[in-house]
Amino acid sequence: MIHSSRSSFSGVLSDNGEHEQPVRLYGSEFSQDPAQLYRDLRRRYGAVAPILLDGDVPAWLVVGYREIYYICDNPQLFARNTQRWNGWDTTPENWSLLPFVGYQPSLMFTEDAEHQRRAGAISDALDAIDRLELRSLCEQTADDLVDAFCGNGVADLMTDFAHPTPALVVAKLLGLTGAQARQLTADLTVSLDGGDGAVPAYQRVAQRMGDLLKTKRAMPGSDVPSRLIEHPAQLADDEMQQDLLVVLAAAQQPTANWIGNTLRLMLTDTRFAVTLAGGRRSVGQALAQVLWQDTPTQNFIGRFAVRNTNLAGKHIQAGDMLVLGLAAGNADPQVHPAGDPGESGNRAHVSFGHGEHGCPYPAPELAQVIAQAAIEVLLDRLPDLDLSVTPDELVWRESVWMRGLHSLPVRFTPA
Repeated sequence: MIHSSRSSFSGVLSDNGEHEQPVRLYGSEFSQDPAQLYRDLRRRYGAVAPILLDGDVPAWLVVGYREIYYICDNPQLFARNTQRWNGWDTTPENWSLLPFVGYQPSLMFTEDAEHQRRAGAISDALDAIDRLELRSLCEQTADDLVDAFCGNGVADLMTDFAHPTPALVVAKLLGLTGAQARQLTADLTVSLDGGDGAVPAYQRVAQRMGDLLKTKRAMPGSDVPSRLIEHPAQLADDEMQQDLLVVLAAAQQPTANWIGNTLRLMLTDTRFAVTLAGGRRSVGQALAQVLWQDTPTQNFIGRFAVRNTNLAGKHIQAGDMLVLGLAAGNADPQVHPAGDPGESGNRAHVSFGHGEHGCPYPAPELAQVIAQAAIEVLLDRLPDLDLSVTPDELVWRESVWMRGLHSLPVRFTPA
């Protein structure tokens, strides 16, 4: 599974003075079985592995659970501002990962007091969302989507359900129309998967966020952008535009894949057969298990070394890029809890990140409300769901960052 490369990145030195060749972290082979690659990397390199990203751009992948926590708990040593990266001089202008790495004045890349100001405003705007109203909105949205295909006896639960559910819900929270939400969803998918269209897709999303803010300044409402505009932090328009992009990207794709990955688990694991027939009973358990075993955000760029340091026996140079291997960290055998973590209720996974740059409160809670309500409605409405292909025929998207299916075809009794 490991493919070594001899690009201009000739290798790195470990503590024993030996050169270690970096591994390409992209391609279809990776996307279909990343868990095996993470195991191979851990066995070969330990907790920190030299990798090549798309275009053979060098970085470090942190696959150790404790090392991820250490990095996230030490922002003075491993900072978030991508302007610290030492690879800018050799990075192509049209690099497919620029949406992740290109510096933007958003809360994603701010540090210290400025980050606290920006993240605090977002948290306040999200925390004002009434949870009961959100659940009601999710249930109505899911019901409407099921109405559109329930008479057919067949559906693709990714296209017809998992992707549009959070898109439509988040659109409502942002004060967008359904049509605007679908356009944004399509562009977000392209930008997060990478490839030639990633940069222009991201630019279209940014433009739509700017247009939304202009509308809300003229006609404020009971929505997240309006609350940001009125927040005491007095964010500038460009700050709000970038921070809304963060909220949109963090809410839509990860939540959609959380729904899809959970439905896949429930349709392929015999432990959940009773749930499919009986409704809601184990949906929360399945959602928790997916965060440990198939987390929607499997890798995250990342952190940048402030100075030369040592991490798990690797010499990290000032400005080096570190990719947080969230899925690999969750599977780290040194800290993996005994038994099935999904059943034990253990929430010590790193699926939402950790530390001041982890997913801001209360975003994980809101995402779970959306995902759980959607799945419960689907199972209530269509209790005899069954895969219309074998589990081995399901194809994962070719993304290093998101873990999600291309499609999830099912059949059921028309209702």
